[in-house]
Amino acid sequence: MKKLKGRMDESILVCVYYGPNGERLIQRGCKIANMLDCPLYILTIDPKPFDDLDAEKSFYIERWKQLAEQHNAEEFIIRDNEKRPVTKVIAEIARDKHITQIILGQTAQSRWEQIARGSVINSLLREIPFIDLHIISVARSLKDEEGQFEKGVRAYLVKEGDHYRVSFIHTKDVEFEGIFFKEHGTDFNNGIFKFMKNKETLQVHVTDDFIHDLTNVDMTLETYDDIQ
Repeated sequence: MKKLKGRMDESILVCVYYGPNGERLIQRGCKIANMLDCPLYILTIDPKPFDDLDAEKSFYIERWKQLAEQHNAEEFIIRDNEKRPVTKVIAEIARDKHITQIILGQTAQSRWEQIARGSVINSLLREIPFIDLHIISVARSLKDEEGQFEKGVRAYLVKEGDHYRVSFIHTKDVEFEGIFFKEHGTDFNNGIFKFMKNKETLQVHVTDDFIHDLTNVDMTLETYDDIQ
């Protein structure tokens, strides 16, 4: 059932990209929309046609569709084969749907990239200055129902040959920064390393200090009830 706009005349737009953080953004949007009793829209943008997306990206989209239906979102919007800057697309949707609040994930832009090119946030503020922006950081926790991991600590990845080594000291050789979750009951650094790569949040296996494959680990998916 679609929601009529309430007295506050609010509308929420959640912008999601591939990776575990997308579901977290949708959960946050659902919570805000329920509190304000207002419409919720979910948007994803991809420069490739939908039919050309790989299996992992298709999985995320299907999961987001399920969440949109489960929580009575007004609309799940896919803008595929999109060559325009994402800020132009977001602004267009925001105007069309009369959006008042936008929820975005933390990007992987470095500080230097923000200075040189201007951040997505600054671009949006120029495009749609009268909309509230919510910036949600990468989650610093894992779905860990069985208590398998210790509390996450800040760590770094250093390239060594074809592999990456986990380090807890920042040096000039660091290629990625993230959070390391060590498995309970091990004397070595075995567990999960969570970081951002090419604007995507990844969780990868660590075995005896080393990461041999940067393939994302699909941890148990969270449900909206988990954050209530």
